[in-house]
Amino acid sequence: QVQLVESGGGLVQTGGSLRLSCTASGRTNSGYAMGWFRQAPGKEREFVATIPWSGGYTYYADSVKGRFTISRDNAKNTVYLQMNSLKPEDTAVYYCAADPSGRRYVTRVYDYDYWGQGTQVTVSS
Repeated sequence: QVQLVESGGGLVQTGGSLRLSCTASGRTNSGYAMGWFRQAPGKEREFVATIPWSGGYTYYADSVKGRFTISRDNAKNTVYLQMNSLKPEDTAVYYCAADPSGRRYVTRVYDYDYWGQGTQVTVSS
């Protein structure tokens, strides 16, 4: 089992930045791929970014490419999502997730076995 806890959400103005963190505990030595997803009210959960265990080969949704950066520090069991140039349409609850396979380019919700509780990001216009 892996437990994930997100932090760093909040309220920011359009064009601002936030950095989300997700810290894992439990069986964290198993080479997990990590992903960030988001869910806005009335919408389905959607993929944002993913990073494999090795830390390279990051992959992003087109809507955030060039603005968001995913990274990880395996020594700290933590994955980050740096969000710059935020837009009102980025407003959502952001979730981190863990995929035990450790694969690259994992973008589907059902590929991930473990999920955090989510952190709210609100971008005001």
